[in-house]
Amino acid sequence: MEKWPIGVFASIDAGLGVKLEVAQELGVPTIQLHAPAKASRSDAKAAEFLKKIADMGLTLTCVFGGFEGETYGEMSLVEKTVGLVPPEFRYARTQEMMEIADFAKKLQCDAVALHLGYIPEDGDNGLYDEVIAVTREVCDHCKTNGQTLHLETGQETADGLLKFIHDSGCDNLFVNFDPANMIIYGTGEPIEALGKVGQYVRSVHCKDGVWSDAPGKTFGREVPLGEGDVGMENYLRKLEEIGYTGPLTIEREIPQEPARQKAEIGHAVNLLNDLKAKIG
Repeated sequence: MEKWPIGVFASIDAGLGVKLEVAQELGVPTIQLHAPAKASRSDAKAAEFLKKIADMGLTLTCVFGGFEGETYGEMSLVEKTVGLVPPEFRYARTQEMMEIADFAKKLQCDAVALHLGYIPEDGDNGLYDEVIAVTREVCDHCKTNGQTLHLETGQETADGLLKFIHDSGCDNLFVNFDPANMIIYGTGEPIEALGKVGQYVRSVHCKDGVWSDAPGKTFGREVPLGEGDVGMENYLRKLEEIGYTGPLTIEREIPQEPARQKAEIGHAVNLLNDLKAKIG
Protein backbone atom coordinates (compact mmCIF):
# COMPACT_ATOMS: atom_id res chain seq x y z
CA MET A 1 0.00 0.00 0.00
CA GLU A 2 1.21 3.49 -0.83
CA LYS A 3 2.31 5.87 1.90
CA TRP A 4 -0.65 7.70 3.49
CA PRO A 5 -3.54 6.38 1.37
CA ILE A 6 -6.53 8.59 2.01
CA GLY A 7 -9.62 7.09 3.60
CA VAL A 8 -12.98 8.03 5.07
CA PHE A 9 -14.93 6.90 8.11
CA ALA A 10 -17.87 4.95 6.68
CA SER A 11 -21.04 3.26 7.82
CA ILE A 12 -23.48 0.66 6.55
CA ASP A 13 -26.47 1.15 8.80
CA ALA A 14 -25.27 2.88 11.96
CA GLY A 15 -22.96 5.59 13.20
CA LEU A 16 -21.49 8.83 11.95
CA GLY A 17 -19.76 7.60 8.81
CA VAL A 18 -20.63 8.27 5.19
CA LYS A 19 -22.21 5.66 2.94
CA LEU A 20 -19.87 3.43 0.98
CA GLU A 21 -21.11 4.99 -2.23
CA VAL A 22 -19.79 8.37 -1.07
CA ALA A 23 -16.34 6.87 -0.46
CA GLN A 24 -16.42 5.41 -3.96
CA GLU A 25 -17.53 8.72 -5.52
CA LEU A 26 -14.73 10.57 -3.73
CA GLY A 27 -12.19 8.16 -5.16
CA VAL A 28 -10.52 7.26 -1.87
CA PRO A 29 -8.91 3.81 -1.61
CA THR A 30 -9.51 2.98 2.07
CA ILE A 31 -12.23 3.10 4.72
CA GLN A 32 -12.67 2.61 8.42
CA LEU A 33 -16.08 1.14 9.22
CA HIS A 34 -18.44 1.88 12.08
CA ALA A 35 -19.60 -1.58 13.11
CA PRO A 36 -23.12 -2.27 11.84
CA ALA A 37 -26.05 -3.19 14.05
CA LYS A 38 -26.09 -6.68 15.54
CA ALA A 39 -28.61 -7.98 13.00
CA SER A 40 -26.21 -7.07 10.19
CA ARG A 41 -23.21 -8.96 11.61
CA SER A 42 -24.00 -12.31 9.99
CA ASP A 43 -21.80 -14.45 7.76
CA ALA A 44 -24.04 -13.61 4.81
CA LYS A 45 -23.81 -9.87 5.46
CA ALA A 46 -20.04 -10.12 5.82
CA ALA A 47 -19.73 -11.89 2.46
CA GLU A 48 -22.03 -9.32 0.87
CA PHE A 49 -19.98 -6.45 2.30
CA LEU A 50 -16.66 -7.92 1.15
CA LYS A 51 -17.95 -8.32 -2.40
CA LYS A 52 -19.33 -4.78 -2.39
CA ILE A 53 -16.11 -3.09 -1.30
CA ALA A 54 -14.07 -5.26 -3.67
CA ASP A 55 -16.30 -4.13 -6.54
CA MET A 56 -15.89 -0.53 -5.36
CA GLY A 57 -12.10 -0.79 -5.10
CA LEU A 58 -12.13 -0.06 -1.36
CA THR A 59 -9.89 -1.57 1.31
CA LEU A 60 -11.16 -1.89 4.89
CA THR A 61 -8.48 -0.93 7.43
CA CYS A 62 -10.27 -0.82 10.82
CA VAL A 63 -13.68 -1.62 12.35
CA PHE A 64 -14.93 0.72 15.09
CA GLY A 65 -17.17 -0.37 17.92
CA GLY A 66 -19.89 1.90 19.22
CA PHE A 67 -22.73 1.24 21.63
CA GLU A 68 -26.37 2.09 22.07
CA GLY A 69 -26.86 4.67 24.81
CA GLU A 70 -23.61 6.56 24.31
CA THR A 71 -24.14 10.32 24.57
CA TYR A 72 -21.62 12.96 23.52
CA GLY A 73 -23.67 16.09 24.20
CA GLU A 74 -21.96 17.14 27.45
CA MET A 75 -18.74 16.11 29.16
CA SER A 76 -20.59 14.75 32.18
CA LEU A 77 -22.72 12.58 29.90
CA VAL A 78 -19.67 11.30 28.02
CA GLU A 79 -18.17 10.22 31.34
CA LYS A 80 -21.38 8.43 32.34
CA THR A 81 -22.32 6.81 29.04
CA VAL A 82 -19.37 6.24 26.69
CA GLY A 83 -17.36 3.09 26.20
CA LEU A 84 -16.47 0.30 28.61
CA VAL A 85 -15.71 2.50 31.63
CA PRO A 86 -19.27 3.02 33.02
CA PRO A 87 -19.83 -0.02 35.29
CA GLU A 88 -23.55 -0.42 34.55
CA PHE A 89 -22.92 -0.92 30.81
CA ARG A 90 -19.58 -2.68 30.97
CA TYR A 91 -20.47 -6.37 30.83
CA ALA A 92 -22.93 -6.13 27.93
CA ARG A 93 -20.69 -3.79 25.94
CA THR A 94 -17.63 -5.96 26.53
CA GLN A 95 -19.50 -8.93 25.08
CA GLU A 96 -20.65 -6.81 22.14
CA MET A 97 -17.15 -5.48 21.50
CA MET A 98 -15.86 -9.04 21.27
CA GLU A 99 -18.71 -9.86 18.88
CA ILE A 100 -17.69 -6.85 16.80
CA ALA A 101 -14.12 -8.14 16.74
CA ASP A 102 -15.42 -11.50 15.50
CA PHE A 103 -17.41 -9.74 12.78
CA ALA A 104 -14.29 -7.78 11.80
CA LYS A 105 -12.49 -11.10 11.42
CA LYS A 106 -15.23 -12.20 9.00
CA LEU A 107 -14.44 -8.99 7.11
CA GLN A 108 -10.76 -10.03 7.03
CA CYS A 109 -9.86 -6.97 9.10
CA ASP A 110 -7.05 -7.24 11.65
CA ALA A 111 -7.74 -3.98 13.55
CA VAL A 112 -10.68 -2.98 15.73
CA ALA A 113 -11.09 0.26 17.66
CA LEU A 114 -13.31 2.13 20.10
CA HIS A 115 -13.63 5.02 22.49
CA LEU A 116 -12.86 3.27 25.76
CA GLY A 117 -14.37 6.13 27.78
CA TYR A 118 -12.97 8.41 30.48
CA ILE A 119 -10.07 6.42 31.93
CA PRO A 120 -9.52 7.48 35.55
CA GLU A 121 -6.25 9.39 35.85
CA ASP A 122 -5.66 8.01 39.34
CA GLY A 123 -3.88 4.69 38.97
CA ASP A 124 -4.77 3.81 42.57
CA ASN A 125 -8.47 4.15 41.80
CA GLY A 126 -10.41 0.86 41.93
CA LEU A 127 -12.23 1.84 38.75
CA TYR A 128 -8.87 2.16 36.98
CA ASP A 129 -8.04 -1.46 37.81
CA GLU A 130 -11.45 -2.57 36.56
CA VAL A 131 -10.92 -0.80 33.24
CA ILE A 132 -7.46 -2.35 32.92
CA ALA A 133 -9.02 -5.79 33.49
CA VAL A 134 -11.76 -5.36 30.88
CA THR A 135 -9.27 -3.96 28.36
CA ARG A 136 -7.09 -7.04 28.84
CA GLU A 137 -10.14 -9.23 28.28
CA VAL A 138 -10.96 -7.54 24.98
CA CYS A 139 -7.31 -7.52 23.89
CA ASP A 140 -6.98 -11.24 24.66
CA HIS A 141 -10.06 -11.95 22.57
CA CYS A 142 -8.72 -9.83 19.72
CA LYS A 143 -5.41 -11.67 19.90
CA THR A 144 -7.17 -14.99 19.27
CA ASN A 145 -8.49 -13.37 16.08
CA GLY A 146 -5.05 -12.08 15.10
CA GLN A 147 -6.20 -8.51 15.71
CA THR A 148 -4.97 -5.35 17.35
CA LEU A 149 -7.18 -3.09 19.47
CA HIS A 150 -6.88 0.67 18.92
CA LEU A 151 -7.99 3.20 21.54
CA GLU A 152 -9.18 6.47 20.04
CA THR A 153 -7.67 9.54 21.65
CA GLY A 154 -9.59 12.39 23.19
CA GLN A 155 -10.83 11.72 26.68
CA GLU A 156 -7.40 11.36 28.28
CA THR A 157 -4.05 13.13 28.14
CA ALA A 158 -1.17 11.64 26.18
CA ASP A 159 0.63 10.88 29.44
CA GLY A 160 -2.46 9.22 30.87
CA LEU A 161 -2.89 7.11 27.75
CA LEU A 162 0.76 6.04 27.81
CA LYS A 163 0.46 4.97 31.44
CA PHE A 164 -2.72 3.03 30.72
CA ILE A 165 -1.20 1.15 27.78
CA HIS A 166 1.89 0.33 29.85
CA ASP A 167 -0.17 -0.81 32.84
CA SER A 168 -2.36 -3.03 30.66
CA GLY A 169 0.61 -5.13 29.61
CA CYS A 170 -1.16 -5.91 26.31
CA ASP A 171 1.14 -6.20 23.31
CA ASN A 172 -1.73 -5.75 20.85
CA LEU A 173 -3.07 -2.51 22.36
CA PHE A 174 -2.41 0.57 20.23
CA VAL A 175 -3.75 4.05 19.41
CA ASN A 176 -6.09 5.52 16.82
CA PHE A 177 -4.93 9.13 16.98
CA ASP A 178 -7.56 11.82 16.47
CA PRO A 179 -5.98 15.30 16.77
CA ALA A 180 -9.28 17.19 16.87
CA ASN A 181 -10.47 15.19 19.86
CA MET A 182 -7.51 16.41 21.90
CA ILE A 183 -8.69 19.97 21.21
CA ILE A 184 -12.42 19.31 21.57
CA TYR A 185 -11.97 17.60 24.94
CA GLY A 186 -9.21 19.98 26.01
CA THR A 187 -6.80 17.17 26.89
CA GLY A 188 -3.66 18.45 25.20
CA GLU A 189 -2.01 20.12 22.23
CA PRO A 190 -2.38 17.47 19.51
CA ILE A 191 1.00 17.67 17.78
CA GLU A 192 2.82 17.41 21.10
CA ALA A 193 0.55 14.54 22.14
CA LEU A 194 1.18 12.72 18.86
CA GLY A 195 4.90 12.90 19.50
CA LYS A 196 4.44 11.34 22.93
CA VAL A 197 2.27 8.40 21.87
CA GLY A 198 3.80 7.98 18.43
CA GLN A 199 5.24 4.53 19.05
CA TYR A 200 1.71 3.19 19.58
CA VAL A 201 -0.08 4.93 16.70
CA ARG A 202 -1.40 2.37 14.22
CA SER A 203 -4.30 4.34 12.72
CA VAL A 204 -5.31 7.99 12.59
CA HIS A 205 -8.20 10.33 11.92
CA CYS A 206 -7.84 13.52 9.97
CA LYS A 207 -10.27 15.84 11.72
CA ASP A 208 -10.04 19.46 12.81
CA GLY A 209 -11.36 21.46 15.74
CA VAL A 210 -11.15 24.71 17.67
CA TRP A 211 -10.52 25.09 21.38
CA SER A 212 -13.28 26.05 23.79
CA ASP A 213 -12.98 29.10 26.04
CA ALA A 214 -12.60 26.71 28.98
CA PRO A 215 -10.65 23.66 27.77
CA GLY A 216 -11.40 20.55 29.78
CA LYS A 217 -14.61 22.03 31.18
CA THR A 218 -16.58 22.69 28.01
CA PHE A 219 -16.28 21.14 24.58
CA GLY A 220 -14.40 22.70 21.75
CA ARG A 221 -15.95 22.50 18.31
CA GLU A 222 -15.33 20.35 15.26
CA VAL A 223 -14.79 22.30 12.02
CA PRO A 224 -13.95 21.41 8.40
CA LEU A 225 -10.44 20.09 7.85
CA GLY A 226 -7.93 22.90 7.56
CA GLU A 227 -10.11 25.50 9.31
CA GLY A 228 -9.26 24.63 12.91
CA ASP A 229 -6.41 24.67 15.39
CA VAL A 230 -4.77 21.33 14.57
CA GLY A 231 -2.52 22.62 11.77
CA MET A 232 -2.77 19.84 9.19
CA GLU A 233 0.64 20.39 7.60
CA ASN A 234 2.32 20.15 10.99
CA TYR A 235 0.17 17.10 11.76
CA LEU A 236 1.34 15.25 8.65
CA ARG A 237 4.94 16.28 9.25
CA LYS A 238 4.73 14.86 12.77
CA LEU A 239 3.20 11.65 11.38
CA GLU A 240 6.18 11.40 9.05
CA GLU A 241 8.56 12.04 11.96
CA ILE A 242 7.10 9.18 14.02
CA GLY A 243 7.25 6.86 11.00
CA TYR A 244 3.52 6.50 10.39
CA THR A 245 2.77 5.59 6.76
CA GLY A 246 -0.76 4.16 7.09
CA PRO A 247 -4.11 5.54 5.96
CA LEU A 248 -5.19 9.13 6.57
CA THR A 249 -8.84 8.56 7.46
CA ILE A 250 -11.07 11.61 7.19
CA GLU A 251 -13.83 11.83 9.78
CA ARG A 252 -16.45 14.59 9.58
CA GLU A 253 -19.24 14.15 12.10
CA ILE A 254 -22.28 15.84 10.52
CA PRO A 255 -24.34 12.85 9.26
CA GLN A 256 -27.53 14.88 9.58
CA GLU A 257 -26.27 17.03 6.68
CA PRO A 258 -25.16 14.47 4.07
CA ALA A 259 -24.67 16.91 1.19
CA ARG A 260 -22.53 19.23 3.31
CA GLN A 261 -20.69 16.27 4.81
CA LYS A 262 -19.80 14.94 1.35
CA ALA A 263 -18.69 18.38 0.13
CA GLU A 264 -16.47 18.99 3.16
CA ILE A 265 -14.93 15.53 2.93
CA GLY A 266 -14.24 16.17 -0.75
CA HIS A 267 -12.45 19.39 0.23
CA ALA A 268 -10.49 17.43 2.87
CA VAL A 269 -9.39 14.87 0.26
CA ASN A 270 -8.03 17.67 -1.92
CA LEU A 271 -6.27 19.30 1.04
CA LEU A 272 -4.59 16.05 2.08
CA ASN A 273 -3.51 15.29 -1.47
CA ASP A 274 -1.95 18.75 -1.72
CA LEU A 275 -0.13 18.27 1.59
CA LYS A 276 1.06 14.80 0.61
CA ALA A 277 2.54 16.23 -2.59
CA LYS A 278 4.20 19.05 -0.64
CA ILE A 279 5.67 16.86 2.09
CA GLY A 280 6.60 13.95 -0.17
